Amino acid sequence: METSTISTTGRAIRQVLFYFELFSYPLKAEEIWHFLPLPGIDFSMVKHELEAMASQSYLEVNNGFYQIRRTSEWVSRRRELNQRADAMMPLAHRMARFIGAFPFVRAVFISGSLSKHCMAADGDIDFFIVTSPGRLWLSRTLMVLFKKLFLFNSHKYFCINYFVDGDHLEIHEKNLYTATETVTLLPMYGRECCEKFVQFNTWTKAWLPHFPARPLHDLPGSTPGFLKKTVEKIFSGRLGEWLDVKAMQTTMAYRRRKFKHLDRQIFESAFSSGRGHSKHHPLHFQGKVLEAYRLRLQDDGIAAPNA
Repeated sequence: METSTISTTGRAIRQVLFYFELFSYPLKAEEIWHFLPLPGIDFSMVKHELEAMASQSYLEVNNGFYQIRRTSEWVSRRRELNQRADAMMPLAHRMARFIGAFPFVRAVFISGSLSKHCMAADGDIDFFIVTSPGRLWLSRTLMVLFKKLFLFNSHKYFCINYFVDGDHLEIHEKNLYTATETVTLLPMYGRECCEKFVQFNTWTKAWLPHFPARPLHDLPGSTPGFLKKTVEKIFSGRLGEWLDVKAMQTTMAYRRRKFKHLDRQIFESAFSSGRGHSKHHPLHFQGKVLEAYRLRLQDDGIAAPNA
């Protein structure tokens, strides 16, 4: 289909649809607007453009869902993903509150597919966790030990793959993928810390200027219970500092041994870590998505956004 006559807004719409078609996921009109990279565009403009593009066969519309590929089964698949996500949310809420009870945890977000209202039959509940400064690795290690001892190392409902501490709230990798993952995080615990996280990541507006802020007013604060407060006091001094450094060193050495087959650059991206942040994405999904997206835009004659 020749697309040279499509408007700037129309091309931006196609960019959004191309990105989500990497996940076989058609979008509603309002969702397209939320993920549109162009500032100064209101929803009525997007709706008008979508109608014009559909009439000229630049995209398909099926029961209110838009996509470029003529793949009718995607709509029913999406509905199944949404229904499964709805069913999973009560458990995700409980698990988030449970994680919030671990020592040094200051905020908990749901991340990954569930944060976007999707849940595959074999999907995990992913969490993004903020800890107090200087105790990220100790807190993370306690959670890993709990998972191994009591959940038999299952990450189905306890996938803890990204941590930052209160002194490192800004996400430093800035691209379409990280912007999308950041704005869609669902805050579950720690209102004050969640508010600070949002303030430190306003850079996402440059990528997704229309995405609505997640509600925070009903979120519980991070007031620790007796046990949490006691453990934090015990490990507040030099012992806690030593254990945190040791936990980081041990974890990173283990990762280097286990994933020694990975290219150095891929390893550093998939396991980007320091005292104030820990990322554990062994499949390097981000890199794969961005490369597939770049190639899809290239096929359509659209320049990819800066990575």
